[in-house]
Amino acid sequence: MKAKQRLSDLKVMSMDQLEQELLNLEKEQFNLRFQKATGQLENTARVRIVRRDIARVKTLTAQKRREAAQAGAK
Repeated sequence: MKAKQRLSDLKVMSMDQLEQELLNLEKEQFNLRFQKATGQLENTARVRIVRRDIARVKTLTAQKRREAAQAGAK
């Protein structure tokens, strides 16, 4: 999936969905690291993509928490 499409998909997700997506990405990252260690990793570029997707999800989660805190303070 393209980065911009992925970002737009992530923006419409709820906090629960983002947390679930983060959990799934972290599991995938673990599996990729395990495959790399055992020499079974075929698509090495996937490691970078997953790492960046994790960063995107964490960034959006922080932004939504910040927005919720600001809305709660008003």
